[in-house]
This record gives sequence, C-alpha cells and structure tokens, in this order.
Amino acid sequence: MSIIFKRTKILASVGPPVDNLEVMNTLIDNGVNGFRFNFSHAKYEDVERQIAWVREASQKKGKPVAIVQDLQGPKIRLGNLRHDVEVKEGDVLTLAYGIEHDSDHVLPVQYNLAEKVKAGEPLYMFDGKVRTTVVQVKDDTVVLVKVENSGTLSSRKGINLPETDFAGDILTAKDMRDIEFGAHHDIDYVALSFVQSPEDIHALRQILLSHGSTAHIIAKVETKAAIKDGILEKIVKASDGVMVARGDLAVEAGAEVVPIVQRKIIALCRKHGKLSIVATQMMASMVDSPEPTRAEVSDIATAVVLGADTVMLSDETANGHYPLEAVAAMKKVILYTQEHSAVATISDYIHGVKTRQDAISTAAVSLADQMDASAIVAETRSGLTAAKVASNRPNLPIFAVTSELRSAQQLALSYATRSFVRPDGEKVGYELVKQLKAEGLFGDEEKTTVVIVSGRHPGVTGGTDTIRVRVLE
Repeated sequence: MSIIFKRTKILASVGPPVDNLEVMNTLIDNGVNGFRFNFSHAKYEDVERQIAWVREASQKKGKPVAIVQDLQGPKIRLGNLRHDVEVKEGDVLTLAYGIEHDSDHVLPVQYNLAEKVKAGEPLYMFDGKVRTTVVQVKDDTVVLVKVENSGTLSSRKGINLPETDFAGDILTAKDMRDIEFGAHHDIDYVALSFVQSPEDIHALRQILLSHGSTAHIIAKVETKAAIKDGILEKIVKASDGVMVARGDLAVEAGAEVVPIVQRKIIALCRKHGKLSIVATQMMASMVDSPEPTRAEVSDIATAVVLGADTVMLSDETANGHYPLEAVAAMKKVILYTQEHSAVATISDYIHGVKTRQDAISTAAVSLADQMDASAIVAETRSGLTAAKVASNRPNLPIFAVTSELRSAQQLALSYATRSFVRPDGEKVGYELVKQLKAEGLFGDEEKTTVVIVSGRHPGVTGGTDTIRVRVLE
C-alpha cells in the first residue's frame, strides 16, 4: 500500500501567530485539516479575512478544510481589578455585578451570578486555584462566598460553577450575534460551550436553521451536568460531534475524571458515527518550546489509539512561538502511532440495534479488510455514509465523494477521510478511483482493489444500500 496519510486529523486554533496567508498555506501543507476561530476573542474583520485565506488556499490545493466557530457561551469572569488580591481561608468575599473594584473584599464580576447561583453551591475562581462556597445571594446583583483556601486573584480570571443549573440559558446576546455572523460567513461547524443537556443542542439547531445555516454542531463537554449517567449519550446523539474540553472539565469535575470521560466520549462518538475532538493542552509546552514533552507525546498517542477523529491545538497555534513546529510534531506522533498500534475496541459501548447504514458501513470495512483493498470509497451527499464508515476505524483511506462542498469541508475532520467534490452520478466513485490511480496515488500497484459504498439513487440523502468491489488494472 502506497497511500500513507494521517487518519486522526488536526484542528488548529487561529490567533496572531498564524494571521498570515503564507503561514496558513504552510499549516495546511503540513497537515492542518481545519481551523478553529475562538469567538471569545475573535474580531469580525479578522475572521472575514482569515476565512477568505483558508478558502483560497483550500481551493488552490484541492483539499477541503473545515472551519469551526467556537462560541464563547456564558464565560463567567472576574471584572477588572485595580491590583492582584490576596485571599485567605475563611475570608468572605462579595461578588457584585456592574461595579468598579474599590475594596479587596468586594470584587466585580462580568456576569450576574445572583440570577443563577444558590447558597451552598461551589464557586471556583482562576481555573480552580481559589475555591469558595456560596453562602448568600444578597440581592439582585450581589453574591457572598466563603474562601476555602488561600490564593491570589487577578483581573478577568475565569469562574466555574460546577453545581449551578443554567436551565438551558447558555447562549448569550454576544453568542446570538456571533451565530448570525457565522451563518453568513461560510462556517462549517459551530462549537457550543458549556452544554448541559441535549436540549441545548436542539435549541441551537433551530437558531441555525432560522438563519439558513447548514453548519454542524459540536457539543463542548466541560460541565458536570453533561457527563451525568444518561445525559452524555443523549448529548452525543443530539449533536454532530463532541469536543472533550478538558480544561474547564478538569476544574468543574476534577482532573482525575477527564481521562475516563475522554475515553467514554470517543467511544460513544464512534458508536453513533459522530465526530470526536480532543482539546486543551495537548502540546502546551510548545507555546514556548520548539519540542513537546514526553507526556504530551503520550497524550496525543493515547487519543490516536482511542480512535479520536481529531486532536486540537489551542494556544500552541493561537498564541505560541512555534505554531508550525507544533503541527509538525503532532503529525509525526499521529503517523508513528497509527502505524505501530491498533485502534482500541469499543465493545463496552456498542450494545443495541444498528441502523441499515451502520450495518452496511460495518460490512464494507470488513469486506475491504478481507479483500486486502487499497481504499474504501463512500458516495455521499450529506457526509453521513462516510462518517458511518469512519466510525468503524478502518486502517486504510476513505475517499468520500460528494456533490456538496459543505459536506466535503465538514468531512475534512472525519477519521481517515479524504473528501472530493464531484457532480452526482451513477459511477462517480469508480471514476474518482480511476482518476486517482492515473495520477499515481496508488503507486505502482498492478491491480488496485477498492470497496465502493453507494445508493441506487445518487444524491439522495439516506439512500445508501449497495456495496461493490472493483478491481482496477
């Protein structure tokens, strides 16, 4: 087999270090399959320019690239402090919305906590470094908390509320503006922050539809509510993909919980044919260093072995000094791991009756293995057939051929998948393979065997019902 490419994909966050057409071109050449735009910080004029660069590079290279809009959500922070504030165990702090900092024990917050929190709930500040408990909701805008450990607080540090019920109120006015902007600026995925239930996904989907958007939804799992028994799988089923947002999840649920939740999320996404993304601090040391640590290399390798669709770079490309090196190092680890270790099984999570598409996709992967095929070809319109094939984690390429550019771009983050845009037709998959063979993609193989998954009515979503074996000489 001459086709060697990474099966787990790379999603890179956009920031000042990569705000350059040449750098973005190089990142795509070096293995980036999608770009994440963090709308906690992004400015519309910058995003418009950067999206145009991505699309220009993608078109020139003939390589679909995904664009992910990451919504801020109800990100709760301290306000501006005049100076760092030292707090001690036993202190009672007043957190007030809409005030200026004037006293070390009366601190401004950027979100009206009084509308959501209740006495007795935990409240963590500065990534969990200072832990407190709510002792009183004093009036409409003031909350009193008791400090449980000594520490230092600084301006605009984040606040986590692991036991607080937001009752579906996780889209802010800013998010609504950002969603409308994204709907008109070629966004492929919208990542929803602080998801607590499948209803949060359903609400966002209706909003996207109202704007005429075909963007898929990624649920960011970063709250205790989202990982409760009976809730997590419903969130996976309601979404188009799930991001393991390990930073906030570690603060809210405990760092020891994260590795197990990560495994469960990846397995559930594989079970239901949904995109899985592992995020946060994958190569954090490379913000300031040209080489990753051994622990970071192991972290990436673990995600690959578990069968994650995508691994994400955050500060490494958005704020780091070595964005190109970080992508190169991540790709190197992915390639070595996939060539020397099999993907883990998910037998603990595959109970239940499979759909027709599940059964056909599983059969296609099994057949490809028995026939020693060089590739699986998925003729698909929405991308669902290719995603179902990918959920079986074959150790060979999946060529997805679709008439929809949006589907091709979304599939750029799907496991082992290369997507191609072609008009609908009866033999579109076979013609694609003939072209790729003529271009030398299969090397000097005399005979090339492929398995083609398709439907009798090309272009009809959900019509996949046929598996064919084709041998090209």
